Amino acid sequence: MLKLFEREINALKRRLVILAPPGATAPESFTNVIVDNDEHRDFKQALQRFRGNIYMRDGALRRDQLSSDGRHVTPEDDQAWHLLLRDNDEDIAGCIWYLEHNDSPKFDELRVHGCPLTTQSDWKDKLRKAVTSEVSRARRERIRYAEVGGWAVACHAQCVSAALLLVLGTYSLSQLAGGALVMATATMRHSSAKILRRLGGSPFETDGTEIPSYYDERYECEMELLKFDTRRPASRYADLVDLINRNLTDVQIIATEAAESRVPTGVHAGQPMWALG
Repeated sequence: MLKLFEREINALKRRLVILAPPGATAPESFTNVIVDNDEHRDFKQALQRFRGNIYMRDGALRRDQLSSDGRHVTPEDDQAWHLLLRDNDEDIAGCIWYLEHNDSPKFDELRVHGCPLTTQSDWKDKLRKAVTSEVSRARRERIRYAEVGGWAVACHAQCVSAALLLVLGTYSLSQLAGGALVMATATMRHSSAKILRRLGGSPFETDGTEIPSYYDERYECEMELLKFDTRRPASRYADLVDLINRNLTDVQIIATEAAESRVPTGVHAGQPMWALG
């Protein structure tokens, strides 16, 4: 499995495309950056359509929750880095987004503020305290706080290995930008939460109490809130992240005009994020 994964990593230059958010440029180590507003728009719309198809087919979304042309559109799409994995026909086979916040975000500025646990008297204060503690830790350690979501993989794309590659690619992108503490909301479908735990994710907790999973009626699935430190992936995968670091800098990044800052800007929104919908 790991040897196969190494071969896929060595093919990243051909299989992966990264979209930079408006107002952001790639870390200086990246060598293949183009500025093309039209191509950036076309790739973004294609990934939204891909994501909408995957989520609807999986039962996570209804057709009326997509745009008129079948796209799954979120506010984060205009603010985050997007990793797009392509198959041999250069069609999108997987995607994920990664959003770093410039400043220490408040709880209500994070997607988690719409989590069903915030309506439960037993958990709302514990959840807020647990998340706020992680944001404060990021500030103390002088790294970014980030969120990850929009994780979707086509069934034909060697599902597990493609999913792993996208998440580890996010670890790598984050490391190349200085590292971050990251929050993700993972579905229990397709062992998504299990995969993220294996890669280094762990539940939020406060005062020795673990924040539990929860059922989201809007999306008809069980969800789990997980946290990561991208500087420290699970030891089993650390060498693979290092290998991705060496290959990721040759991957094409498509940026838009008026790029000014070196890292992505923050955003807040009210929808829960998805993992392998």
